[in-house]
Amino acid sequence: MDTLRDRLGIWFKPYAALVLTILVGGVIIVSLALLGAEVYDNVVDSAGLANLDKPALGLAESLRSPGLDAFVTGFTNIGGGIGMPILASILTAWLTFVGRTWRPLVLIGGAAGVSIMATTFGKKLVGRTRPDHADAVPPYEDSPSFPSGHTLNTTVVISLVVYLTCLQFQTMVVRVTAITAGTLFIIAMGLSRVFLGHHWLTDVMAGWLLGLTWVGVVILAHRLFHLVRRREHAGAAPSFDRPIVRDVVAEEVHGAGKDHAHGTHNKDTTG
Repeated sequence: MDTLRDRLGIWFKPYAALVLTILVGGVIIVSLALLGAEVYDNVVDSAGLANLDKPALGLAESLRSPGLDAFVTGFTNIGGGIGMPILASILTAWLTFVGRTWRPLVLIGGAAGVSIMATTFGKKLVGRTRPDHADAVPPYEDSPSFPSGHTLNTTVVISLVVYLTCLQFQTMVVRVTAITAGTLFIIAMGLSRVFLGHHWLTDVMAGWLLGLTWVGVVILAHRLFHLVRRREHAGAAPSFDRPIVRDVVAEEVHGAGKDHAHGTHNKDTTG
């Protein structure tokens, strides 16, 4: 019985640390999104970052052309409410298959859920108006502008894909390629929102900052998970090829019961 309790404790502690860190971090990120409402009021009315918004929009308008507008519109749709879930699902499924572990599904799925929540709350509370339709490229969007959901969600999903790719592959070329491609994709997604006139530059900057902060929390939780596992001598994390501790314990208990019954039978026979 003590062995069963000890083994379950070894299994539970790392996961408890992971879940607790993510929950606390999630509250922090959502709180930062809500705090953006207070910061927004001060920034917009002062000589602060908001002074970048109109010049950035003016520069974007000067660079537009029918062909470029169509290309950027197609690209920005990848980070939208339909494109990003599809892309995230494909990348998560690939990492899950290659690594033969549920880690990508847990980390990317959980992190994306919190980023969507932060985006929703931030938009509702701040209620910032997007640039005028006259300054934007159709199709137009009318939901609140701050923070940029495309930017925030893309930053979270792609950053974690890059992190998990670097953990999966040891080759330096693969890691450098993943980091470079991921960084360029995140930057391009944010700038595409400004180029099309769908967001102000400060909306995008807030999306980048919130996204990277949340990614940092998720990575910290993941590293803490493995740190606790090593401290508890629990071995490698569960995967398709390595069952979780509770399954091993159940098998051992079941096997021990059979051995005990067999021993009792032998004793009765020889006695």
